[in-house]
Amino acid sequence: MIPFLRKYFGNLIAPLLWTILVAVLCCLPGRMLPNETGFKIPEFDKLVHAGMFGGFVFLWALYLSKKFTDSRRLLRLFFLFFILSNAFGIGMEFLQKCCIPMRDYDEADIIADMVGAGIGYGLSNMLLLPQFMKKVPEVREKV
Repeated sequence: MIPFLRKYFGNLIAPLLWTILVAVLCCLPGRMLPNETGFKIPEFDKLVHAGMFGGFVFLWALYLSKKFTDSRRLLRLFFLFFILSNAFGIGMEFLQKCCIPMRDYDEADIIADMVGAGIGYGLSNMLLLPQFMKKVPEVREKV
């Protein structure tokens, strides 16, 4: 699965397009958002926020894992994009508060963004780093 993802989404265009998509979706005026009246899932937008920002971290990590092979460097870069994702999410909420009509600031959205970024960071570490960590010899304690 990971080789497939690296092949088709490991280039620079995928995380750049995802970043632009997240920014556009967060900047849409409130009147352009769908209003569900029949089938409604409570707080579904929080799941969408988590997915957007988790995807942000994971796609950038996928690109970086294709570009670099040093696991320590990758770990630092993955963490950097986790922090950038959190800052991006907080910034978007403040932008919605002051500049976008019919959109408001919601602390729960910020928490959902952070949870999503954390899930993306965790998945990146579990799925993209192990192949590099195999080269590190295991240290055993003497009993």
